[in-house]
Amino acid sequence: MQAVLALEDGNYFEGEGFGAEGRREGEVCFNTSMTGYQEILTDPSYAGQIVTLTYPEIGNYGVNLEDVESTRIQASGLIVKNVCPYPSNYRSEDSKETKTPVTVSEYLQRQGIPGIQGIDTRRLVRILRETGAKNGVLVTGKYDLEEVLESAKRVRSISDTDYVLKTTSPKQDQWTTGENELAFVPPAARTEHWVIATIDYGVKHNILRKLRDLGARVERFPATATAEEILSVKPDGVLLSNGPGDPAMLDYAVNTIKGLIGKQPIFGICLGHQLLARALGGKTFKLKFGHRGANHPVQDLRTSKVEITSQNHGFAVDPKSLNLDEVEVTHVNLNDNTVAGLRHKTLPAFSVQYHPEASPGPRDSHYLFEEFLKSVQEFAAHAKTH
Repeated sequence: MQAVLALEDGNYFEGEGFGAEGRREGEVCFNTSMTGYQEILTDPSYAGQIVTLTYPEIGNYGVNLEDVESTRIQASGLIVKNVCPYPSNYRSEDSKETKTPVTVSEYLQRQGIPGIQGIDTRRLVRILRETGAKNGVLVTGKYDLEEVLESAKRVRSISDTDYVLKTTSPKQDQWTTGENELAFVPPAARTEHWVIATIDYGVKHNILRKLRDLGARVERFPATATAEEILSVKPDGVLLSNGPGDPAMLDYAVNTIKGLIGKQPIFGICLGHQLLARALGGKTFKLKFGHRGANHPVQDLRTSKVEITSQNHGFAVDPKSLNLDEVEVTHVNLNDNTVAGLRHKTLPAFSVQYHPEASPGPRDSHYLFEEFLKSVQEFAAHAKTH
């Protein structure tokens, strides 16, 4: 099956199509992780994006039902150098039809997502790194090159669409996992003593698992929930999740967070970090080509320790916009010195611009969940005495 990827600047790449036959538009980005393609594809933060994987061989270990980060593939399309036709791993899911391991191509085909392989992914990444993120069109099957090139110029900016509304849960619910997934949690931790309200802007499942591991009951709220609705369940803490798109579009989310600050401890991750910053009076800006990979060094300015982090975002907090009398920058990205973490100096609210649940270190950043729990415990103890 033939395929083409066309960028808005006129560059194009012709190759071999895999996955579903069809056409998708979106912002073309790249991720430098060597593994984790299934987690990347199902991460809601990739909604509206066509993802390029820089590792050349994708699909070696197949796919399975345990490594997904949401209920479906969220990326608009996939770009790789080569997709493996014969995966081999003991965790691979077998096809009911062929009784052989499901390939990445079959996985995409099941969900109507196109992919392209056999192109010069190094050239594509150089274009994105040197000239910035580009909108594009991916077509698999028959196509008219001139028409595709023209249509690539008309793709809407990621800042023109609220992708959070496309990925958030439709209603409030309590998130639970299967008993097998909780088997490693000590019985004492299953008391569900703490209620954590998670605002779902496109939350990854593993964030919810980490909260469950702490013994929390996870009440998940849609992104449009008001502060009053969230406080009505009397949460002990609030988690602001990751998610897709431009935080500058999400005034409804910022207003809700403003109504929660100081009422309960808050922990923000990725988009949640950006939204917390905006609720505290800060601003955000679009990065040239984003941070996406599993080896980004971040320094904790409080301890000078460096963490190896997993990141996936195209926007960042402007440090000059923060009121440093109230807000402290706690972490910086050592690749470009962007803000990677912040904390309110007097109120229990903090956030990071990376994914502590993704375990790239593998446990470098797990302490952040423990800090959140400590904040919850201290706030509850203070409330009892006042």
